[in-house]
Amino acid sequence: MNPAQTVTKYLGAFWSGDVEQARRFVAEDFAFTGPFVQVEGRDAFFASASRLMPIVRGYRVLHQWEDGPEVCSFYEFNVETPAGRGSVPAAEWNHVRDGRLTVARLVFDTAAFRKLVPAG
Repeated sequence: MNPAQTVTKYLGAFWSGDVEQARRFVAEDFAFTGPFVQVEGRDAFFASASRLMPIVRGYRVLHQWEDGPEVCSFYEFNVETPAGRGSVPAAEWNHVRDGRLTVARLVFDTAAFRKLVPAG
């Protein structure tokens, strides 16, 4: 599997809420940086993401680029909450080593996210 395929499999599992499948594509020494969370380690990442799992409803890739072990994906992820349902535009850069993600940098529209997931 090439790096883009690895990232696509991971994103599909993660944004559908399948944590066990998503974990298979993430290295133990994974480093994640996002708008609300910066963590080191696969277990710390999935612990921080656990609050999202009940509300995620899939994603749609708009475009993806691969350059060796680096993959950049532009996509929309879908959420459903008591405040509503909708999609949030996002960009994610990943580094893949030996078929697993080692680094992720996620940037997304926090205003669109907060409309669907109010702070509090």
